[in-house]
Amino acid sequence: MAKKSTLQDLIVQFLEHAEITKNQSVKTLENYRHYLKRFADWIGNVDVSKISLEHVQNFRLFLNRLSDEKGAQLLSIKTQNYHVIALRAFLKYLIKNDFKTLAPEKIDLSKIPERTVEYLTRDELERFFAAVDCGDLRGRRDMAIMETLYSTGLRVSELANLNRDQVDLERKEFMVRGKGKKPRIVFLSERAAEAIGNYIKLRDDNFDPLFLNYKRPKTGDDITLGEKRRLSTVMIQYLVRRYAKKAGIIKQVTPHKIRHSFATELLINGADIRSVQEMLGHASITTTQIYTHLTNKRLREVHEKFHK
Repeated sequence: MAKKSTLQDLIVQFLEHAEITKNQSVKTLENYRHYLKRFADWIGNVDVSKISLEHVQNFRLFLNRLSDEKGAQLLSIKTQNYHVIALRAFLKYLIKNDFKTLAPEKIDLSKIPERTVEYLTRDELERFFAAVDCGDLRGRRDMAIMETLYSTGLRVSELANLNRDQVDLERKEFMVRGKGKKPRIVFLSERAAEAIGNYIKLRDDNFDPLFLNYKRPKTGDDITLGEKRRLSTVMIQYLVRRYAKKAGIIKQVTPHKIRHSFATELLINGADIRSVQEMLGHASITTTQIYTHLTNKRLREVHEKFHK
């Protein structure tokens, strides 16, 4: 590898490495490209051996002070940290390939407030499901979507990418690839399996996608047209909001909030956190621990015993 490559050249090489060797997702590559381009535009054509902690500190001040025309801050601390994570990954790649540069471990992330999660109560969930009218094909599809989201805890992108032959309704389980293309097994409840089965029975097509958009074009070969008819993540998010509003739920309801509800329900009913971590596809147990403060039975027992 040529040692006189420009910063922009090296970023391109890093992205190619992330795509081919690390096999990282398209979304991750897009984010890395965006964050590192912002850094390169800010710092200019500096030699990587000259990148210092002072540069990084000043870049972070630049990110923190980015504002719109009304003076409102544009980037949250979490988004600023994503820039830093991308920069650390890039520096790690450089050092591994014998470039002299700033050691990534010298760069700390900003501390962010502890995350809290909102979820739907059992009553809200039942009202949510009751808001779906299953009288036609679209209604059957929508019920299958809502039941599957809650039964599996899938991310909205994972749900949208499901194919018919992927889902085993007899065994009520199937495999998905989540973040980092990591495989995991997810399970369907009786209600979810029945809802999917009822939807599929009404379909008269041979398209691969499990969930179709019925407003899309109806001509073309099966493979190409099937992908064009695949229901998008944006449409799934819209449907969730629509039924939540119809159910009279005041909270802002999203597919991810249904995922939170899935995890919370498991923990409330006694599931261990490691199992929930696996079912959610979290790489780190730390991510799953955001739910434990909602479901800490030991603290409740202490309160009931000693609070008089």
